[in-house]
Amino acid sequence: MTKKGEGKSTSKSRGQPTKYKPEYVTQVEKLCLLGATDKDIADFFEVAESTINNWKIEYPEFLESIKKGKLLADANVANSLYKRALGYEAPDIDIRVIDNQIVETPLIKHYPPDPTSAIFWLKNRQPDKWRDKQIQEVSGTVTSQNINLSNDEFRAIAKELLEKV
Repeated sequence: MTKKGEGKSTSKSRGQPTKYKPEYVTQVEKLCLLGATDKDIADFFEVAESTINNWKIEYPEFLESIKKGKLLADANVANSLYKRALGYEAPDIDIRVIDNQIVETPLIKHYPPDPTSAIFWLKNRQPDKWRDKQIQEVSGTVTSQNINLSNDEFRAIAKELLEKV
């Protein structure tokens, strides 16, 4: 006969061992730089999204790597949108064939401001000033009359109105 607690494993862990590996820290940051969502990350590591959430709690370096990657990706997109809204210049190369020779000429290409990008930026940065619909406050009172008509009275009024039309 065994006593309570004998013959049982003394390990406190339950369930399957974790699939987490330390190299996931650098991998997850790169995934986030590419715009990966938590669902995409879970698919990549072949785990459930809830496992990714658990890893964020159990491995602080994993969470920091996700935050860093997403923040950098968002900053890059915001910077590109900002440049596009204001217009920008970028280096380019003009390639032509002159007298059967390929001639490459470096140049600076100008991209004009994009109104759609500017509108998008303003609506998201200052929604109270730039939203499409402005909220108007209306004050005052509205009164309503309840008219109690019998069916016969209602039919008589309806008949009168139809005769006028």
